[in-house]
Amino acid sequence: MSVSKNTLLIGGLNVNVYSLPSTFRPISVLFLLHGRTRSSADNEGVAEQLLKEISEKDRASSSNLDLLVVTFDHRNHGSREVNSLANIGWNEFGLNNDRHAVDMYSIQVGSAQDVSFLIDFLPAFLYPNGEMSIQQWSVSGVSLGGHSAWITLRNDPRVKVGIPIIGGADYLALMSKRAETSGIQLKPPYLPESLRQVIEANDPVHAPYESSDSSNPFYGKKILALSGAEDLLVPFAATEPFFEKLNVGPNGVKKVILEAGVGHKCTTEMVHQMAEFIWKEVIAAPSHSAPNSSL
Repeated sequence: MSVSKNTLLIGGLNVNVYSLPSTFRPISVLFLLHGRTRSSADNEGVAEQLLKEISEKDRASSSNLDLLVVTFDHRNHGSREVNSLANIGWNEFGLNNDRHAVDMYSIQVGSAQDVSFLIDFLPAFLYPNGEMSIQQWSVSGVSLGGHSAWITLRNDPRVKVGIPIIGGADYLALMSKRAETSGIQLKPPYLPESLRQVIEANDPVHAPYESSDSSNPFYGKKILALSGAEDLLVPFAATEPFFEKLNVGPNGVKKVILEAGVGHKCTTEMVHQMAEFIWKEVIAAPSHSAPNSSL
C-alpha cells in the first residue's frame, strides 16, 4: 500500500505529513524528529517503513485509529539552517564549537516546543471543517530528536506515548562524559549557570519522575527506549538510572531494547520495534473516549 506525503506551511514551518489511504477512523499523530546535522528528509524512509508495517498489521487485524507521521526540520537544520557550526560539537569533524552545550540544548527544547506548537495548530490545517478528530499524540525521535522526544514527554501532557531512539533523558550526564572526552570542563563559559537552570526546568531527570501522582509528568504514559548496546556517543548508561526508577503507574508502559552490536545508529530493527509498540499501545489499543487535540 502506497504512502502519501503532504507538506503544509504552518506558522512559517514546513511540516510533512505522511499517511496511508484514509479509512475515516479517528486519527493518531506521531511526530518523528531527526538527528543532529540531519534534516526531516532523513526520516522519510523511517516514516514509510513504519506506515507500511502498520498497514500490514491493519490488514490482518482491524485497528481503532489511522496513523499520521509528521516530520519537520529542527531549528538551525535543513531548510532552517542559519549557521552550520552551531550544530557541531567540541572538537568534532575537525571543527570546534565552544557553545556546543548551549546550542544543542536550545535546539532540543526548541524542537519540543515546536511539537507542542503543532499540536495546537495541526488539527486546524488538516481538518478545517472538523472532518476528523485527532485522538492521540505520540512522539519519537532519533539522536538529537530522541532527546527532544524525552523533553516533550516531560513538558506536554497531551503527548501520551514516546519512543526515544538513541536519545537520552539526562543531558548533564551525557554532556559530562562528552566534555571529559573533549578535554572540556563542564562549567562556565561552556555550561553557563543560566543554562543549568533551563536544563533543570526541562530535562526529564529533574522532574518528580518517581512519584505516583499527577506531579509526575510521565505517570500513565507509554514509553519505549531504543538504543544500540555499543553506542558510545549517547550511551544508554547515561539514561539507565533514571529509566530504572521511572514510575509510569499501573496504566503506563516502559520498555527498553538495547540492540546488540549496534552503535549510535537507528536501525531497521529499531523501526520495526517502534511499529510493534505503536500498533500494540496506540493503534490497536482500546479507542479513547474523547479527542485530546483541543487540550
